[in-house]
Amino acid sequence: MLRCALHDGQKTPQPLISLPAFPLVPALCFWFRLLLLVALGAAPAHGAAPGPQRPPATRPLPPDTGPAPRLRRPDEARLQELRGQRDFQYVEPTSRPEESAWQAFWARVRQAIAEWLTSRSYSHFWRWVFYALFLVAGVFVVLKLLQIDFTALLSRTPRRVALAYDTAAENIHEVDFASRLAEAEAAGNWRLAVRLGYLELLKALSDRGLIQWQPDKTNHAYLAELPAAGPLRAGFREITRQFEFVWYGELALSGPLYARVREGHRAFLSQVGGAVRRVA
Repeated sequence: MLRCALHDGQKTPQPLISLPAFPLVPALCFWFRLLLLVALGAAPAHGAAPGPQRPPATRPLPPDTGPAPRLRRPDEARLQELRGQRDFQYVEPTSRPEESAWQAFWARVRQAIAEWLTSRSYSHFWRWVFYALFLVAGVFVVLKLLQIDFTALLSRTPRRVALAYDTAAENIHEVDFASRLAEAEAAGNWRLAVRLGYLELLKALSDRGLIQWQPDKTNHAYLAELPAAGPLRAGFREITRQFEFVWYGELALSGPLYARVREGHRAFLSQVGGAVRRVA
């Protein structure tokens, strides 16, 4: 137990707190000396420079007392044969020839297309546009193979007017235009009446020898047969335009408008009647 002694000779009082006795200072001194010895012993090992190394001992080889080597040359014919083989012809690659302007142009085009196909705009927009176009083209091909009228599906089908006779088998020299026109006008079939009036004009031109009528001829072929000089070609061009709008374009025609068209037909008939007959 730790005790305190008084210098004045008084009694030695008992300590308020009793501490166990432990040799702390000797232990610290022991560990400090041990670390110091270790540090001093390791310092020369790290700081000392390595000494010179001795080269390994060599032993001289015994002299060669054998016969001198004999050089052999391969057969000249065999050498020529090997030189002629493709596998033994080592040729340095020649430089690449310069590209022409046309080749350089297509190279730039291919490079531009490759860069565009890898761009962000193609991946996010144009790729889907091409997919849509391919889809539309595929649908179009299928409809064509199935013989489906694609335009009829998108447009309104015009109203067909019943005809009084078969137009495919008509012959302008056998039709009674006066009676046929009267029947069409009485029925209010202005579209058929315009066609009959136009065919009547073709018959008049054919009778005067101004055109050569044939069932498979076009209206513009008849127009080209008329003489360039004179009012006939200009008048027939306007009448042909009206007829194609009404008959092929199925233009809706009223009674007063038909009366104007019919008046133009009669005026043209009078011009044809006064024209000089062409001799075939």
